[in-house]
Amino acid sequence: MGMEKKLRDAINDSVADLLSLTQVLVRTPSTNPSGDVTAAAKIAAEHIRQLIPESDISTVETASGITNIVAIVRSGRPGKRLVFSGHLDTYPTGDVARWTLDPFSGELSSDGKFMYGRGVSDMKGGIAASVIAVQALSRCKDQWSGDVVIALAGDEETMGTLGTAHLLKHVADVGSADAMICGDAGSPLIVRAGEKGLLWLDIEASGKSAHGAHVHRGTNAIDRLMAALADIKSLEQLEITAPREVEDAIAAAKSVSEPLGGAGEASILGRVTVNIGRIAGGTSTNLVADAASASLDIRLPVGLSTDALSGLIKRKLDPVEGITYRILRAYEPSWTPPDEEITRHALEVTRLMVDEKAVVNMRVGASDARLFRAAGIPSVVIGLTPHNMGGPDEHIEVAELVQVAQIHALTTYRFLAPAKNSE
Repeated sequence: MGMEKKLRDAINDSVADLLSLTQVLVRTPSTNPSGDVTAAAKIAAEHIRQLIPESDISTVETASGITNIVAIVRSGRPGKRLVFSGHLDTYPTGDVARWTLDPFSGELSSDGKFMYGRGVSDMKGGIAASVIAVQALSRCKDQWSGDVVIALAGDEETMGTLGTAHLLKHVADVGSADAMICGDAGSPLIVRAGEKGLLWLDIEASGKSAHGAHVHRGTNAIDRLMAALADIKSLEQLEITAPREVEDAIAAAKSVSEPLGGAGEASILGRVTVNIGRIAGGTSTNLVADAASASLDIRLPVGLSTDALSGLIKRKLDPVEGITYRILRAYEPSWTPPDEEITRHALEVTRLMVDEKAVVNMRVGASDARLFRAAGIPSVVIGLTPHNMGGPDEHIEVAELVQVAQIHALTTYRFLAPAKNSE
C-alpha cells in the first residue's frame, strides 16, 4: 500500500475526531471583538496534546486574552519545515435572533452533511483539518524528514500584529519555515496562492457653517468631501500591469472560481477597488456643514505597491483646500508563484483528491498568508467553502472537511518526503 493511500485512509478513520475537534472549537466562543481567545487556545492545546502526544506544545501570550499556540512534530532527521497556520478568533455573531441555531452549537444537519456555527468556516474547521492531517503525518515520521509546525494565532481579524506577525518574528520554528499551508476559508477546488493588498484611508473635510438658505455665506464641507471621494474613486480606473503568471492564473481560474466567489471576481482581482465604508457630516438639514469625514477601504492588485498608491493619493488630495487625510494601515499584495514547490504539490494533490479542474488563483480577502509571504515564506491557502461566513447560520460541508484534511496531509508529505518516497 502506498504511503499516500495510508494517509488518506488514516484520515478517513479519524473522521469522528475531525468532527469532534471542529465542534469543540466552535462551542468555545472566541469572537473578535472582544478578541479573548484564551479558552479556545486552551481547548486547542489540550486536543492537540491528546491527538498528537509526541508534539512539543508551547503557548505565547502577547496581550491579555490573546494566546497563540505552537505545536511541533519533529521527524528526528534534518529536512524542510512546513507550518500549518490558523487563527482562533472569529467574527462576532451579529444579531443572534437571526440565527436558526445556537451560533456556538457546532450542530450537524439532520442528514449529517453540514455543520453550523460561528467560525466553523473561518476558520475552526480549517484548524481541525490541519490538526488531523498532522496527526496522520505523526504516525509515519519514518517516511518524511524535517518538521511540521501548527501555529495557531490569537489575533487575525484585527490584522495579526499580536498573532502571526509576532510568531514569525519571535518563534524560530515559525519564522524559519520553508513553506506554509493555511486552512482559512476558500474552497478545496482552489489553491489560493496570492492576495490583494490593502490601504485604509480616513478623509476629513472642513468648511464654513451658514444657514441653509444662505449658502453663499458658507463653504460646505460635504461638497468638499464628495469631490475628494470622487477623486479617490477614480483610482479604480488605473491600468495595472501584473506579472504575466498572475494574469494568466486569474484568467484560467475564472470558470472555476467565479461560481464560488461571485461573478466579477476575476475583474476585481486585477484592479484597484475603493469601498467607502463610513461617511459622516453636518449637524442639521438647514445648515451648511462645516465638517465631514469618510473612511475608505482600498484594495490593491499585484502590480501596484502601497508606496505607489500613497503617492497617487497625495497628488490627488494635497492640493485640495479644506481636505486632510491619514493612512491608517497598509500592506502589500502578495503572490506565491505556481511553479513554487508548495504551490505545485498543493495543486497536484487537489486535482487528485477533489477534481482535475482544480486551479491556482488569487484570494480577494486577506489572510495571515500575506504575513508569511512578506517574510519570504511561500504560502498557499486551501480551506473550506464558507456558507454565510460572517452572517447568521454560518456552515460548512462535512465532506469538504475531510477533503481539506487529506489535501493538507498529502501536500505536506510530498513537500517533506524524499523524492523516491513521494508518489
